[in-house]
Amino acid sequence: MGEQDEPIRIDKWLWAARFFKTRSLAAESVSGGKIQINGDRPKPSRVVRVGDRLTIRRGPYEWTIIVKDVSCIRGPAPQAQQLYEETVESLAKRAALAAQMKLDHAPDYDSAGRPSKKDRRAIRRFTKRTW
Repeated sequence: MGEQDEPIRIDKWLWAARFFKTRSLAAESVSGGKIQINGDRPKPSRVVRVGDRLTIRRGPYEWTIIVKDVSCIRGPAPQAQQLYEETVESLAKRAALAAQMKLDHAPDYDSAGRPSKKDRRAIRRFTKRTW
């Protein structure tokens, strides 16, 4: 951390900040338009600087963050969280979306399990019947 003068690519920074598990997933996301830097759609080789505003979309969630530090080393999660600061609006929006998704979850399928021998015979009688 604290390598301010060394330029770092956006895909490598996203990997170091633990937004993506691999650097190739980060590069694919940048190429796919899921990442914006200061409102622009970057290439994976774009250099990240302190103060840049990033918008990251992963699934239904969207983060809006401001880069506080650059690092090309993937460290532990507490260290990675010091590389950026999430905006208050982004935090509130993600919390509201999580609460909404929790309420809108699909009802659980209540299955009785495998059919019993009696049920299998009834199914077989029903399907073998010729009309």
